[in-house]
Amino acid sequence: MAFRADEAAASGYEQTKNYLIPRRFTPSQRQEAEQALRKIVEECGPPVNGYPTWHPLVAQHDGRNPVMYPGEGCGYDGLDHTQYFAHGFITCPYHDGKNVIASASSILCPPCASITAERLDVPFYAADATPILVKCDWSVLLEPNHTVPKSLAVPLMLEKELPVWNRSSLFVTQETALAIKKMYVAMTESGMFGPLKAR
Repeated sequence: MAFRADEAAASGYEQTKNYLIPRRFTPSQRQEAEQALRKIVEECGPPVNGYPTWHPLVAQHDGRNPVMYPGEGCGYDGLDHTQYFAHGFITCPYHDGKNVIASASSILCPPCASITAERLDVPFYAADATPILVKCDWSVLLEPNHTVPKSLAVPLMLEKELPVWNRSSLFVTQETALAIKKMYVAMTESGMFGPLKAR
């Protein structure tokens, strides 16, 4: 798998900006929203299309039904018009967002992370929406470009032991991804997930 993190991050940023900052906003609203979006990207990492099933933002799910997107399947309530970042997401419901904040604060995380949620005082998606930022705060420093170090990524992935695990250059470095792949292949070939199936 080719690692094109910069290219993917730039493309994801433009898509997220176009979604969260519509043309119907006034010039001052657009400027305010774009400044806030850049700060969120600096803090939470680049926009992404979903999460590895081991990521703390989605890890509270039924092991038989893994999820890659925050929602009811992993403990959230009231999400609407949501955009994802490597270590957080913005959701823009048309209500006060109390249920979003309450559900996010009750998410059970591994000891290496915690989840927080806050209302944003900036327009996103629509003038009458209530933007809320949900963040994953890690207990250790992340690697450059907001990637998760292998000392956390590999154990989290192993803990989930899922055959549908996902890796992305926006979450881990190539070295970490190769370590995950090597470990995953070894587990699969050991037979611990059952007989190998030909594709």
